[in-house]
Amino acid sequence: MSLNAMTGFDELDCKLNESEILQILRGVIAAPDGYDESWLDMIQMDRSDALSNMLKTARKELEESNDAGFTDGPAPASRVSQLREAMKQEGISAFLVPRTDEYLGEYVPTKADRLWWLTGFAGSAGMAIVGHKKAAIFVDGRYTIQVTQQVSAELFEYRHLISDPYSDWLVENFGEGDVVAFDPWIHSHNSAEALRRAAEKGGFELRSVEMNLVDEIWDQQPAAPLSAIQQHPVELAGETAESKTVRLGDDLNSKDVDAAVIAAPDCIAWLLNIRGQDVANCPLPLSFSVLFKDGTVDLFVDERKMLPSTRQHLGNKVTIKDISEFSNSLQQLGQSGQTVQADPATVASAIFENLKKGGATIKQAADPVLIPRAVKNEVELTGTRACHIRDGAAIARFLSWLPDASKDGTMTELDAVYKLEEFRRMDPTFRDSSFDTISGAGPNGAICHYRVTEKTNLVAGKGTLLLVDSGAQYPDGTTDITRTMPVGEPTQEMKDRFTLVLKGHIAIALAQFPEGITGARLDTLARAPLWQYGLDFDHGTGHGVGSYLNVHEGPQRIATSGSQPLLPGMILSNEPGYYKDGEYGIRIENLVIVVEKGMSEDGKKKLLGFETITFAPINLDLVNKELLSGPEVEWLNEYHQQVWDKVSPQLDEEHVKDWLKEATHPI
Repeated sequence: MSLNAMTGFDELDCKLNESEILQILRGVIAAPDGYDESWLDMIQMDRSDALSNMLKTARKELEESNDAGFTDGPAPASRVSQLREAMKQEGISAFLVPRTDEYLGEYVPTKADRLWWLTGFAGSAGMAIVGHKKAAIFVDGRYTIQVTQQVSAELFEYRHLISDPYSDWLVENFGEGDVVAFDPWIHSHNSAEALRRAAEKGGFELRSVEMNLVDEIWDQQPAAPLSAIQQHPVELAGETAESKTVRLGDDLNSKDVDAAVIAAPDCIAWLLNIRGQDVANCPLPLSFSVLFKDGTVDLFVDERKMLPSTRQHLGNKVTIKDISEFSNSLQQLGQSGQTVQADPATVASAIFENLKKGGATIKQAADPVLIPRAVKNEVELTGTRACHIRDGAAIARFLSWLPDASKDGTMTELDAVYKLEEFRRMDPTFRDSSFDTISGAGPNGAICHYRVTEKTNLVAGKGTLLLVDSGAQYPDGTTDITRTMPVGEPTQEMKDRFTLVLKGHIAIALAQFPEGITGARLDTLARAPLWQYGLDFDHGTGHGVGSYLNVHEGPQRIATSGSQPLLPGMILSNEPGYYKDGEYGIRIENLVIVVEKGMSEDGKKKLLGFETITFAPINLDLVNKELLSGPEVEWLNEYHQQVWDKVSPQLDEEHVKDWLKEATHPI
């Protein structure tokens, strides 16, 4: 394909030919819209204005003609038929399609969003299994309503990912003589082992395929994303990359490990103090790496992403290799007799297969970056506190705008999304949303991870609740906040249930606990007020949050599955909720830092608690004071005083200040 915009290209002084530029542009438009023009630098650093303008025009032309085939609702049934035909040709009885990529992250590039393309489901987690006669889609509690709206019930059974695992469904539906196939690059080692156990139980053959069958039938599949990798300055990171790699390398050496595979892009970004724009909402450079015990690192990446300044930043302790060399390099580690550490939960099955093929001694252990990344240093904590105050100003402007905007009954969910982003963009340091804003009016608010589209967009009508869950990426931190607001007069039931959620939120905020306590032990605190009335919510109470990285970060969690002891410096969300199917949703979310509170009475253990770092009013029109205890009222009043003290100096608009003063008055 040639581009009309490239007419006269030969007359410009460009080091790449038209075909090479077209390949780069395909990768550029497969990445999210960048906040700068560093993509031009991937083509040529020293370029004329004429060349820059031609490249921008060519990119726009390519974007306008680009159509990956994603749908707003159920995907065409023909796609499942095509997949079944491909399965038939390969002698496959069932094929697994998870919503993930080879990096096993939550956020995937459009090239890897096979589940959405095949089914129409646009959620962030799920799995489809397609057999010749039946198929099923598995989602967790966040998406049980959304999946029914986006996936055809005629093609797929709806299943719960946790209570009705897909391994059980495979055993029930496939047996001797059947072949169940999976792509080993998009399943973790643990996932592949679970499939092998299911195959033994069910009697079917499990086959690892080299070519993903969805890729074979997806004619409009986007290219792999291309965005320039940039350095994250030590002034924001708080520690040099060399210090991190040497420190973690020494730890590997002490455990008689020669090298560790680091396959999670956010771990690599933290380790090497680099950031990118390969996926939406998270500043990630998609890449693989191997950390050696001497503190050196092999970084496997599309080398077109590497700018000269980034190469210089990485220095001579990081060897940059093309990502196409990764599999062979893994095999070479084994051939040289290396002991290699790999995390079975976060590393693809194919990586284990390549290490085994080379004869490596594999040590299964958690990614060595997980805990160091999760425990923020003082520079990172100072940055996140600062960005939350700036973000609080944007939220205050939004919340003050909302009452008048919704007064005439015409404001929609998308209106709220666009206005909130407009306010955030007033901060020149704003880089991106940290996830797609959840703006749910009335019944859409009951869909935990609702994704508003033109098709589903509702008016926030009188007597409804509007739930807005949003966040932002700033160079000094990542934010995530949820507020629930009444439109018009709320019912007494809405007030009572909002207050029960608030009580759970306050219980977490005030919690004090000895070191060694896991998130699972704290999760009940948030649910107890709801349990007293026979109510609950079907999601975790809190997730970890990165430092200008992923808004969902492990291993720390406040949830029934939260097995990681909480450590000082970890950032988590505090977000209990309540959802009445078909009517409304309630969630109150702040971010907190785990901090030291003192020592136990016997002086043997540190006492930990939380520092709240999100500052925005909690809607007082939804609070039933009679349901709050004295300490809970005291917490709410003190919190609102902090909101006023920290956010009001950020505001120039007197009408917003006046609104904020009223919104934070003591009760």
